[in-house]
Amino acid sequence: MKIRFGVGLGPEVAPQQLPSLVDRLEESGVDSLWLSELVYSSAVEPFVGMSWALARTSRLKVGTSVAVLPGRHPVLVAKQLASLAALAPKRVLPVFGLRSALPAERDAFVVPDGQRAAVFDESLRLLRTALDERDATFEGEFFAVRHMDVLPKPASHLDIWLGGASAAGFRRIGRYGDGWLGSFVTPDEAGRAVHAIRAAADAAGREVPDDHYGINLAVGDGVLPAPVVDAIRKRRPDLDPAELVAQDWAQLHRRLDAYIDAGLTKFVIRPAGSADVDRFLDAFITELLPREN
Repeated sequence: MKIRFGVGLGPEVAPQQLPSLVDRLEESGVDSLWLSELVYSSAVEPFVGMSWALARTSRLKVGTSVAVLPGRHPVLVAKQLASLAALAPKRVLPVFGLRSALPAERDAFVVPDGQRAAVFDESLRLLRTALDERDATFEGEFFAVRHMDVLPKPASHLDIWLGGASAAGFRRIGRYGDGWLGSFVTPDEAGRAVHAIRAAADAAGREVPDDHYGINLAVGDGVLPAPVVDAIRKRRPDLDPAELVAQDWAQLHRRLDAYIDAGLTKFVIRPAGSADVDRFLDAFITELLPREN
């Protein structure tokens, strides 16, 4: 199976840094760039950033890591994705999640109270219908669309990956998703997630390809910054932050071996904290490109 590494960007990278960064990723042969949805930050909005980076390059893939779907109309999202896929075939990598990780941002994605998971499931069904079918009608609990005809249709199946780290999330991926991009899980937890997703897909009469399992990982430059440690403790108070974020590249390699053994093949690597972007890219290219197959 193909092992691939992409670069993840957080709020530390300002919009004015993107031109040189994207150019370098394209020239150096890095597989992919991943843009986080961080509404209340200087980070570029992921769909805008995808459009800009894809237009500037000819081989770099660009993905969302992770965009929120509930609170967006799926037909309009389908139109965005279909347009991008027509302009940059096989280079559009959408990944969607249930909600923003930041509580303050959740108000921007409005859904009926207590119905976010149900809206997500229906949104995924409608998104797939909009991408795949002609002159379709969809009647659901939250959406009703007549004579839906999103064009141009992608030349090949456009994979929709999902985030998530719960049993319900794994069932959703098995039922509706084409892949999983996890975060804040250990290698052992990732291995159990892979088994759970495969079981859910089998129960739904579907199959998630073996090489469609990945994870977001952060790497430090020798010491983990205190804000990073504090943020991880809030997200996973049950774990030592050092189990989730590699202190340095040597430790990251050991973690990668464990995740690969657990069945993961796709990795989005980002700097832990406000590291120097050029220095991070130097290390990324040196350390990780030789590991691809």
